[in-house]
Amino acid sequence: MGRRGVGRPRAVARPATGLSPREELLAAAAELFTVNGYSATTTREVAERAGIRQATLYHYFRGKEELLAELLESTVRPSLEAARLLAASDAPAGARLWALAHRDATLLCTGEHNLGALYLLPEADRFLGFQELRTALKQAYAHLLAPITAALPQHERDLRADLVYSVVESVILIRRNTSARAVEGMGEAVADAALRVGGVGEADLAHLRELGRALLPGR
Repeated sequence: MGRRGVGRPRAVARPATGLSPREELLAAAAELFTVNGYSATTTREVAERAGIRQATLYHYFRGKEELLAELLESTVRPSLEAARLLAASDAPAGARLWALAHRDATLLCTGEHNLGALYLLPEADRFLGFQELRTALKQAYAHLLAPITAALPQHERDLRADLVYSVVESVILIRRNTSARAVEGMGEAVADAALRVGGVGEADLAHLRELGRALLPGR
């Protein structure tokens, strides 16, 4: 990504946020891309919103596409890292699947702007780094689901994995269409739904939910 600058002047005085210029630019891009649209936003507008000169923006990012790429990837990296940590746990796969779905859905529900909505942009398909991260995350879900669907034909196992992943990402549209949602409640509801779609029966769900909660950060 872009290089960090030294002593670059700001175009407009902005309230102190504690953010670096690079972080200011990403925050401005997140707001403008999600509120005004990616195609309608210019690098000049991003720089002005961040209180940074347009020439300075190019010191950190090569252009609008690189800003979008970083924002897209930032929505996947934490969940992929969580999947890697959960892979090392000796908890049942269903509990780990519940915890991953909870963390992933909660991430997509948090933040001032609905960055997950950027997935819906036609331009998102062009970013190979982002698509590779999403593929890796989807594979992590499929791996955790595999013991639950082991008795099914392969095509059915693949379908269940696709459905589980889609259930988690459905929070993007829910968040876009509904403003007042409890993040904690959304994480739990999505994680439960993911296990149900994956084939976990109600008799086992409560136990896996409890084990999954114990795998969440701070538990």
